[in-house]
Amino acid sequence: MNVIAPTATPMPSNVEERRFLGLPTRIKASRYLTSGQFSLIEQIIPTGFESPWHVHHSEDEAFYVIEGQMSVITEGASTVLQAGGFAFGPRGIPHGFRVEGEGPARILLMTTGSDFADFIAETSVPSDTPPAAPDMAFLVAAAARHNVAILGPLPQ
Repeated sequence: MNVIAPTATPMPSNVEERRFLGLPTRIKASRYLTSGQFSLIEQIIPTGFESPWHVHHSEDEAFYVIEGQMSVITEGASTVLQAGGFAFGPRGIPHGFRVEGEGPARILLMTTGSDFADFIAETSVPSDTPPAAPDMAFLVAAAARHNVAILGPLPQ
């Protein structure tokens, strides 16, 4: 059996809890850990929260529910995910999500690049920062710098 050894020593994850849109957020795998090839973000999101309607131009996004329930909405379709549920969002397809059910959802967001994680790193704040209303102009401009277009509110 041939075993392929890694070409570099894996870097450990240095995960800091942040607040992105006021939500507890951890960037578990960033550009620095994956050479920009992948990102993994964990969030805890209250019932009723909706992401903006948006599109990733440079990477695919996947959703995995650890706890709770959410709906992933794409053009013409809505998929309800329970704990253990997975949905895939190809690049270039507008999408968003809504947390539903009785309590908060704990989710993993994965992308096939690091643009989204870079966007979150740029626009999030330390977890001990008091909550504040998001500056939408800043978020839209930062998203564009990271190949994400915020299109508006989630369609009903």
